[in-house]
Amino acid sequence: MIDADGFRRNVGIILCNDADQVFWGQRVGRGGWQFPQGGLAQGESLLDAMYRELTEEIGLGREQVTVVGRTRKWLRYRLPARYRQPARQPLCIGQKQIWFLLRLTAPEEEIRLDASDSPEFEAWRWTDYWTPAEEVIFFKQRVYRRALEELAPLIFGIDNHSHSR
Repeated sequence: MIDADGFRRNVGIILCNDADQVFWGQRVGRGGWQFPQGGLAQGESLLDAMYRELTEEIGLGREQVTVVGRTRKWLRYRLPARYRQPARQPLCIGQKQIWFLLRLTAPEEEIRLDASDSPEFEAWRWTDYWTPAEEVIFFKQRVYRRALEELAPLIFGIDNHSHSR
């Protein structure tokens, strides 16, 4: 769903383990790494979209994670012109995202990249909480940083978060 300003509504997922590392997925055929994310379907709630994307992209269900929190407001990024598809209407100029922070409660062996017919990721690893903001494709770095900064106190506490980076 693309809003009147040209932004596609989307949910992002930051999945952490007990060591406070985060799931980092390598996109199929593209080499780039990112967090799981995906658009909202017509009439779908943010929470339902998040659980659907969690299942489709990494094979986990709601009983295998705990929702720790979410960003308060939409975080937006614009797509560089070369990534836009002007033939598709309405034109999508970027994404606006609500980010969810989840904790894995199941064994990590239950993560499955082949849970859907068209997998999003071909590999994954646990990484330091702050690494994705530096490694993600350039036009998503600001949004990743903002989401990680807003959600960090939920994992690290207020005192820890400022010097964790």
